Amino acid sequence: MAQTTALQQPRKYNGIMDWVTTVDHKKIGILYLFSGIFFLLLGGIEALLIRWQLVRPMNDFVSGETFNQLITMHGTTMIFLAAMPMLFGFMNAVVPLQIGARDVAFPFINSLGFWLFFFGGVMLNLSWFFGAAPNAGWTAYAPLSTQPEASGVDFYALGLQISGFGSLMAGINFLVTILNMRAPGMKLMRMPLFTWTTFVASALIVFAFPPLTVGLFMLMFERLFGAVYFDPAAGGNVVIWEHLFWIFGHPEVYILILPAFGIFSEIIPTFARKRLFGYTTMVFATMLIGFLGFMVWVHHMFTVGLGPVANSIFAVATMAIAVPTGVKIFNWLFTLWGGQIKFNVAMLYSVAFIPSFLVGGMTGVMLSVAPADYQYHDSYFVVAHFHYVIVGGVVYGLFAGLYYWFPLMFGKALSEKLGYWQFWLFFIGFHLTFFPQHFLGLFGMPRRVFTYLPNQGFETMNLLSTIGAFFMGVSTIVLLVAVVKAFLSKQRVKPDHWEDGRTLEWTLPVPTPEYNFAQTPLVKGLDTFWLEKMAGNKRVSVAEPVADIHMPNNSIIPFFMSLGLFIAGLGAIFQMDNAVVGWSLIVIGLLITFVSMFLRSWIDDHGFYIPKSKIEADLKAIREKGDQ
Repeated sequence: MAQTTALQQPRKYNGIMDWVTTVDHKKIGILYLFSGIFFLLLGGIEALLIRWQLVRPMNDFVSGETFNQLITMHGTTMIFLAAMPMLFGFMNAVVPLQIGARDVAFPFINSLGFWLFFFGGVMLNLSWFFGAAPNAGWTAYAPLSTQPEASGVDFYALGLQISGFGSLMAGINFLVTILNMRAPGMKLMRMPLFTWTTFVASALIVFAFPPLTVGLFMLMFERLFGAVYFDPAAGGNVVIWEHLFWIFGHPEVYILILPAFGIFSEIIPTFARKRLFGYTTMVFATMLIGFLGFMVWVHHMFTVGLGPVANSIFAVATMAIAVPTGVKIFNWLFTLWGGQIKFNVAMLYSVAFIPSFLVGGMTGVMLSVAPADYQYHDSYFVVAHFHYVIVGGVVYGLFAGLYYWFPLMFGKALSEKLGYWQFWLFFIGFHLTFFPQHFLGLFGMPRRVFTYLPNQGFETMNLLSTIGAFFMGVSTIVLLVAVVKAFLSKQRVKPDHWEDGRTLEWTLPVPTPEYNFAQTPLVKGLDTFWLEKMAGNKRVSVAEPVADIHMPNNSIIPFFMSLGLFIAGLGAIFQMDNAVVGWSLIVIGLLITFVSMFLRSWIDDHGFYIPKSKIEADLKAIREKGDQ
């Protein structure tokens, strides 16, 4: 019940300030999504420049130094600043709705996590404007990353640390939300697969990001303060960085691919009009992938010289992780088998994902054989494998999720006609780009080389790869046109836009109220909305009467906390060239952050209540609209 008049007054802002201060998980999801799309475009431009440099032998479009910067920034941007935040966008927008919650467990931390990610990404990309983009590869192997002249690595180390803090906060937030905020009846084995994959991916974030953070701290202290962790001449070891990076790096692959698996596991049953085949085995396969993901990192290091015993153990573990992944592939196929399949754009991406990802999986098993890996290692075969997993898995999932949940997030639908064009351009361009690279690698073309000699058999396949990359670029432009067209359209979608929605997010009105559910739903089984519809009910059962709803206030503090760390990070980089400017920025930045933290602790913010009368009026309007 409402307590005082003061508590009923929300702290409201308009326009851009509403977005800067929001703690609403749905709006934060949109911020993540569009920030990720922005960085996706930057990473895509870098990829096109890379491919144009390699379109013919001995090309001089860019220098070797610029090429190294493009390679580094493309990989770092796509993994950390495009794929992860877009997935976080879907997690924020969908998971609380799927479990019947009114928000995430920690709305303030959710906002702080986004702004930390955003300012970390901005810091990394500012390196271009200071003529010092990182050039040591996205893996930043020592001693390449510890050379004094590689000044761009400072932006890499500090930008990823700030962004990584935000990702770690997001992982903890989703874990707590899923464990503690499920609606009555929403047992663990009734949760939708996307929620399950978010849960396992969040656990991976919690355990995988600390090794990366430790590694980045060591790299930062070596570069900025003269430590010698990776200097063999002073007793350090360059292989330490590889271990720390890949202990994080391989679980990171599953942090990305598992939520994509969850997206496909929502789309395929919806448009096959069938329950997901083998739901229980899918859940346990997801957990097993998460567990085994921490036991395979050395397969990135077979040529380091750890010896046959270590190589054999990690080779077997790498082969073993293919088993639960194969279980998932068969379950998706059996879900399609005998279904009343509706082929829209989201479903096309979901079906096309299966053979595309399968190629990446098969080449992964090839790479897991240590003696063979000595031939494949650091060749374009690895580049092809990696992109078949990340693009053929994660990016297909992102596009499928965008078409599927866009009506839920924005109240408008993307054009299916433009979507078909976008799909086919991307599908053809993807295979045209990366399939020939398997053969480039087998023919001996090393990765990360900025040019190559003529008459080595590389010309034709590099030309095909470049043509395919531009197909994907045109496809992305078509997608942007579809998004703009949707926003300009005045036609709004109805609830349960696809008419075959199976989970709780499709029960909500469009646009979704800030409190999500006027009454907490009562979950009666897996795919509870589908069960209610099969029973002839238009709405899901509820677990509580209409009552006042408590909501958190918006806050500007997360923005300023993140801004302060951003300023301090720039100061740490600049102090090497100008101590006065650098230390001034460090002091100012940390002061902003600590004052913001103090205000967060000092201000007694109890949020506000939405009164029962407002909820009842909303419910009445929704029901009248639904009866028309």
